[in-house]
Amino acid sequence: MTVVAKFEIDYLQYLGPDGTPVAEFPEAFSDPATLLPLFKQMLFVRTFDSKAIALQRTGKLGTYAACLGHEATHVGIGAAMRPEDVFAPSYREYGAQIMRGVQLREILMYWGGDERGNDFQHQKHDFPWCVPIATQCLHAAGAALAFKLRKEPRVAVTCCGDGGSSKTDTYAAINSAGAYALPFVQCIVNNGWAISVPRTAQTGAETLAQKGLAGGLHCLQVDGNDLVAVLEGMRRALERARNGEGGSVIEFMTYRLHDHTTADDARRYRDEAEVKDAWTRDPMTRLRTYLTAQNLWGEDREKAWIADCGQRIDVEINAYLELKVQPVEAMFDYLYADPPPDLLEQRAKAIAAEGRA
Repeated sequence: MTVVAKFEIDYLQYLGPDGTPVAEFPEAFSDPATLLPLFKQMLFVRTFDSKAIALQRTGKLGTYAACLGHEATHVGIGAAMRPEDVFAPSYREYGAQIMRGVQLREILMYWGGDERGNDFQHQKHDFPWCVPIATQCLHAAGAALAFKLRKEPRVAVTCCGDGGSSKTDTYAAINSAGAYALPFVQCIVNNGWAISVPRTAQTGAETLAQKGLAGGLHCLQVDGNDLVAVLEGMRRALERARNGEGGSVIEFMTYRLHDHTTADDARRYRDEAEVKDAWTRDPMTRLRTYLTAQNLWGEDREKAWIADCGQRIDVEINAYLELKVQPVEAMFDYLYADPPPDLLEQRAKAIAAEGRA
């Protein structure tokens, strides 16, 4: 039998779970101090995440998708991108969005049911949150095609989960990026679970990264709990895209340490021992250990920083809580330029239900 093609998937890791380097760091991060601002940003995201969950539990926020355990992957993706690039997120990548200028009050507005949260004050060319699974991948591929046609040195980056990587939308985006050699990066955040469906039940593929091979994309698997590996993996993919070498698929190996959303109870389908084991690979712990060993961090500094984060986050929370609630008809007024009759009828009924007719 003749072999017509062979493929390999490289794995990228620099910082092991115990905080010890397992490979020589890329030159850009040879000075450990370069990682300190991003570690602080990861702590900021985790602090915000816990406060957002508390808001939901006290009835001040709608259903919220926590990002606990994803901080290195999300912050690394956002940090690697340029402002002029375009980001098409799903609904959990707050770390990347905050790095790109999205305000905390906008995140809270969105999860509080106020669509004005999608109207970012900064980075208006980024796409809004996308709850329909993986449709954002097609949006990013379309943006990448526009960049190529306009000869703009920009890259479209999108994220989906391990479950989302099984959707036809993801495959179509990958195929388009390969067929047209687009400046496109498909990030697959493999956190082990698509709500209650484990990774093992989703696909027969040995890796999720290899799903890009059929489309002709460069594929890489990365330790998503290792910030250095995330940054380097993204650097390689973005550089390839800007140099006209086409798109990439990066699988970030991480874990969802919280429930899928605040409407979920992962204890119904996930063993406690599995979660406990995942905490040993926590991205915060390993980077904290490394930076502490480099005399760049310590308990007192962390306490002071978390207190500062809390104060800044509270300002944003108060700004969100003080927002005037939009009238019920707002959900109709910004849907169509010329609303159809049935929608106008629904609008009138909604106003009447409030006793304002």
